[in-house]
Amino acid sequence: MTLSTKATMLTLSLALLSTPSLAAESSSKVVATEEINWGYLNPLRGVLSPGAADLWGDRTTNTATGMLVRFNKGFESPPHIHNITYRGIVIEGEMHNADPQAKKMWMPTGSFWTQPAGEDHTTAANGETNLIYLEIDAGPYLVKPSAENFDNGERPLNLHKDNIVWLDSNDLHDISAKGVQSTYVWGSSADMGGSMLKLPAGFTGTITTQASEFRLVLISGEIGYKSEQQSAAKQLKAGSYVESSGAYTHHITNNGDQEVSLYIRTNNRYQVK
Repeated sequence: MTLSTKATMLTLSLALLSTPSLAAESSSKVVATEEINWGYLNPLRGVLSPGAADLWGDRTTNTATGMLVRFNKGFESPPHIHNITYRGIVIEGEMHNADPQAKKMWMPTGSFWTQPAGEDHTTAANGETNLIYLEIDAGPYLVKPSAENFDNGERPLNLHKDNIVWLDSNDLHDISAKGVQSTYVWGSSADMGGSMLKLPAGFTGTITTQASEFRLVLISGEIGYKSEQQSAAKQLKAGSYVESSGAYTHHITNNGDQEVSLYIRTNNRYQVK
């Protein structure tokens, strides 16, 4: 075999390895709200603790995690800190999260906040039922006394849903579906980041992605969901979760008469069509 023949074969082999067909197979996971297994955010407090359920990751270990947390009406925590920063999105009810001396600002469904590690705060709930999505980039998720407070350089953010600025297909080239709106709440579109989508009533379309990490949480409304691995349409309610890895197309319909909102965490761009 000549040197030029070997070089040609090596070039062909490298080209084949770089083609999508030989890349790692895409995968997905769908968790409907009725399939979620609930526990306690603080098991030692039992029924006095908010309920909690990991949608992905493990909040007790050193890993990124996304979880649901539910609170009874009238819940208010004592002042405390956390060892890590977290992000929260209100799915149901009204939530308050701020400095212990702050006047209550109740945040409804679709509101977003961040809680820096080490900062003293309280969390309260005011709805008949209260549910949030809580996300950390590293764990474990711990509650510690206010006396251990520290300043990690971050500052908290309380973003009421009425103060969110939304962009549509006229502003974003990754969205071509009419009536769909988007906003970024942290990170960036080219790296790891979080965004929210609003899908209008009657929406039928797709979200396509090549991301190695794509995680979707239904914040409000109800959708019909299908994919290559979920050929039969599945009805998903607020709090449901979808993930995928690799090249993937998520088929979504909103047959209701109200808009639907989604939260998406991903490390690559996605398209809504």
